Amino acid sequence: MTKSQRQHRVAEIINEQVVSTAAHIVRILVSEGIAATQATVTRDLQEIGAVKVSAGGVRCLSLPQAPSLGPAPFDHLRRLLGEWGMEIENSGHLIVVRTPPGCAHVVASALDRSGLVGMLGTVAGDDTILVIARENYGGAVLANDLRILAGLDTTAAKRKK
Repeated sequence: MTKSQRQHRVAEIINEQVVSTAAHIVRILVSEGIAATQATVTRDLQEIGAVKVSAGGVRCLSLPQAPSLGPAPFDHLRRLLGEWGMEIENSGHLIVVRTPPGCAHVVASALDRSGLVGMLGTVAGDDTILVIARENYGGAVLANDLRILAGLDTTAAKRKK
């Protein structure tokens, strides 16, 4: 078993059962046929961010909840596209958004969380984002919406065609 697999199992144990010590987790792992020492599990607990909490008067280990990635505010998307959206073109239902190197993943994440009408999702590289438009919305319409958000000239895109 790899370290990441063991840490994943330790996290599952913490979420499934009331455990208060690394020694308790070691006993559970051993009962499942997973060899681990108390020192190893203690390091695992530190690396996965486990903390001791009081739940109903009982001290137990818990994992902090990951922050929710809720919808990105529309102004945030407009700012990112305005700053980093260099070029936006479409072919059918596919839209390509070009950004400076290293910026595509940030813009793609904001697009994914935006709830933008007509968009199915994105795939990001280093400086290029592939945006997939819904069939009933159309790539040309979505590309134009993105150009408007980015503050790009929408007439220049029409001249390229």
